[in-house]
Amino acid sequence: MKANYRIEGTTQFRVLTDDQIEAIYHAALEVLERTGCRVHAEEGRALLAQAGAHITDETLVRIPSAAVKDALGSCPQRVALSARDGSRTLLLEDDNFYYGTGSDCPFIYDEHSGQRREFTYADCERAALIFDALPNLDFFMSVGLVSDVPRMTYDRHQFMAMVTNTVKPTIVTTVDQAGLQDIYEMACLIQGGPDEYRLRPTMALYAEPSSPLQHSKDAVQKLLFAAEKGIPAVYTPCPIMGATAPATFAGALVQGLAESLTGVVMAQQKKRGAPLIIGGVISSMDMHDMTLTYGSPELHLASAAFTEIVKWLNLPMFSTGGTSDSKIIDQQAAIENAMSLLVASLSGAHLIHDISFLEGAMIASDEMIVMSDEIAGMCRHIVRGIRVDEEALAVDAIDAVGPGGHFLRHEHTLNHYRSEFWFPTLMDRSRYEIWQQAGAPTMVDRIKDNIKQITATHEVTPIADDILSQMRQILKRADTAEA
Repeated sequence: MKANYRIEGTTQFRVLTDDQIEAIYHAALEVLERTGCRVHAEEGRALLAQAGAHITDETLVRIPSAAVKDALGSCPQRVALSARDGSRTLLLEDDNFYYGTGSDCPFIYDEHSGQRREFTYADCERAALIFDALPNLDFFMSVGLVSDVPRMTYDRHQFMAMVTNTVKPTIVTTVDQAGLQDIYEMACLIQGGPDEYRLRPTMALYAEPSSPLQHSKDAVQKLLFAAEKGIPAVYTPCPIMGATAPATFAGALVQGLAESLTGVVMAQQKKRGAPLIIGGVISSMDMHDMTLTYGSPELHLASAAFTEIVKWLNLPMFSTGGTSDSKIIDQQAAIENAMSLLVASLSGAHLIHDISFLEGAMIASDEMIVMSDEIAGMCRHIVRGIRVDEEALAVDAIDAVGPGGHFLRHEHTLNHYRSEFWFPTLMDRSRYEIWQQAGAPTMVDRIKDNIKQITATHEVTPIADDILSQMRQILKRADTAEA
């Protein structure tokens, strides 16, 4: 034993110092007290008033720092999400990190036709099935917006497609509170009732404030319903630097944090201890063509910085990775995907979402999901760091082999290469002649073959027929009410 021997458990990096984080936090408190925010839900304003906020101009709310600090004191520092079988697979605490898809893309890249088209119910089912088979991806969002079901109840149908095709935890978006209530009822059926769901939630909500500094009626109502029922809620702003947020990183972080903290106060005032996950998708406006950049270094850097702020507050963090501004799976998509996933992983964010996104979150892609699984495996291997102990230092093995020898047959190699080395699924490491004899397959070729194998062979544990029947009744009830 050595005194004060320090070990780096994982590989990470820092963007901000604690002093810088504290400055951003205090600036966010100043924004909430001086500028305030607009809350368009009556119950949300009433809860903020109970917490000590000042209501002016009907919807304008100024929140004192004491209310923020009080809410932070009751907000859980850890959140757990479960798989469909009840096993708690996602523990959002410390430096644990997990990968998942995104939601609500209007289009999908069809790998068969090579064209962009509208996302359908069958696409959601297929994406969930592919996702369920991939070992490095942990939570599923719908990937796209299903377009071939009733428009105002699409969210219930979307959830049905998700939960029947993956056993992994899900995060949902909903049209409104009524949609969330129906999905919650379906989730409770699967888990065996509200009490079982509260103990082992398999489904979380995604909702967002509207930058700059606004909270819509639907977003607040969903947030408060989630707090009441014990549904873990992701409340995440999406400020765009230079458009809906300041052009400086620090300014965008201040605004995004102020928007998130408003959600924290409302949720905790509704129910102390309500499980909440904050964060943000902070990116920049491309000033040449006025589009949101989703593969830019600004997104990666801002996300890493926001992660440090949220973890400084001891809250779970929702971040972004596996995205690209490319329109197809090409070199640009691979570069931007890998950069975003690696930075997000190194930052220590708990939930890293939006895997599968192309064209700045407009196009979903099954191929992108499969490629992201491979990249995520590489990232996990890098982030886990290097073990340094007597066995790993291998002094005895080096001495036994000696100068000019080799380690191929040594017992030390046999004991450790499987745990020390990363083994690819899609990457090709063969010699040129072998690769050529195999038909010179590209990465896209290998991805397509992988998708074919998954869709042909992978089976998902089914939901019991009686529960499915009750879930379909909820869908029918919602569709009838909207007809």
